[in-house]
Amino acid sequence: MKETLWEYRYAQRMQSMKSSAIRELLEITANPEIISFGGGLPAPDVFPAERFREACQKILTETPASALQYGSTEGYIPLREMIARHTKRYGIFISASNVLITSGSQQALDIIGKVFINPGDRILVESPTYLGALQAWSSYGAEYITIGIDDDGMKIDELEDALRASPKFIYIQPNFHNPAGVTLSLERRYRLVELANQHGIPIIEDDPYGQLRYEGKHIQPITAIDGEIRKNNGPYSGNVIYLSTFSKVLAPGVRIGSIIGPQEVIHQMVKAKQGMDLHTSSFNQMLVYEVGKEGFIDQHVQLIRKIYKERRDIMLESLQEYMPKDVHWTHPLGGLFLWLTLPKNISTTGLFYKAIQEKVAFVPGKSFFPNENGDNTMRLNFSNASPENIVKGISRLGNCIKKEMTKS
Repeated sequence: MKETLWEYRYAQRMQSMKSSAIRELLEITANPEIISFGGGLPAPDVFPAERFREACQKILTETPASALQYGSTEGYIPLREMIARHTKRYGIFISASNVLITSGSQQALDIIGKVFINPGDRILVESPTYLGALQAWSSYGAEYITIGIDDDGMKIDELEDALRASPKFIYIQPNFHNPAGVTLSLERRYRLVELANQHGIPIIEDDPYGQLRYEGKHIQPITAIDGEIRKNNGPYSGNVIYLSTFSKVLAPGVRIGSIIGPQEVIHQMVKAKQGMDLHTSSFNQMLVYEVGKEGFIDQHVQLIRKIYKERRDIMLESLQEYMPKDVHWTHPLGGLFLWLTLPKNISTTGLFYKAIQEKVAFVPGKSFFPNENGDNTMRLNFSNASPENIVKGISRLGNCIKKEMTKS
C-alpha cells in the first residue's frame, strides 16, 4: 500500500529520468570472469596512490582545520589558480574568477541544465553523444536537435541548417569523443565558432580526455579559438563554456571537475550549485591540488599515455584479426573508446546478453542516441582491461558477432 502511495508523489520530471545504462551494465559485469569493455573506467594501475597517500598525510598534518571545514562554493583558490595556469598553455586565457570547481564533470552538466534549460528548450548535440549529458538535461525537459559525426567529428556542413531551429546551446566533445572516439578537425572547429557567433548560440565544450592524446598534434580548443577571434585581452567573456575533469588524469574517485566561463555565467552557476551541495569537498579539492601541483600531472600523463596507447593498439590489432569483414570501427587518436558499427540487421542490444554468456561485455550504442537510433553500434573501452584480456575479450566478441551474422 505504501509503495502505491509513493507512486503519485514523484515530480513530473522523474518521468523523463532514465537510469544510466552504463551504471546498470557495471552491475551485470561485476563477475570477475567477464572481460568488460563496458565502463569508461581508467586503469587502476595508473592511479598515483602513493602520491595521494603522501598528500593526505601532509594535509591532515598541516591544514586539517581548513581541509575538514566548509569552503566557498566557487572552490579552493589554489586549485582554481592552478587550472587557470594550466589552460593558458592551450590558449585559454582566464583567471581563477572564471573557474568553478564541481563534484565531477557530471555535476557540471547538471548545473548547466539547471541554469540554462527550460522545458521544451532544444539542445544541439552530436549523434551519438555522451549519455551522461542526455541523462542530466532530459530531466529539465530538454529536447534535442542532432547532427551526425564522421571521422573528423561533427558534420559541420549540416550545422547551419540545424542552427535555424534556434537551439539554446551547442554541446560538443571535440577531443576523442565519448562514445565514438573521433576528434573534431581544426578547420571544423573554426567553422563551428564562426557559425555559432553568427547565430548567437553558445557552445558547451566538454573536454575530459584532451590530455590523453596518443598520436598526432594537439588541436586548439574551441574556447581558445573563440577567444582568438574575439581578440579577448581582458577578462574572459567569450561564447564558449569549457568543462574538464581530473578523473582521467588523476583518479575519478575524488570527483573533482571544473567549469570555465565568463564571470557573469560563473556567478549564476554558483547560485545553482549552492542548492545542490553548497560546495565540493574541501578535502578532495586540497588533495587534488597537492597531488597535481609542481608539474606532477604533466609527468603522470606521460605514463597514462604510454599504457593506454599500448592497449588501444592491441585492441585495434585484435579487431583486425577477429572481427568479420562487415564490421567497422573508428581509430581514436586518444581517449578511452572505440566505436563499432555492425550490419544494420544486427541489434547490439540483443547481442549484449549473448556476449555476456560468452563472458565478454560492451555498451550497446543505442543508449548514446537521443532519438534511439544506432541499434547496430557498440562502444568498447580499452583503458581498463589488461593487454591479455583485450586479446581474449575481442576474440570472444568476434566469435559472438560471427554467430549472430551467420543466423541473419
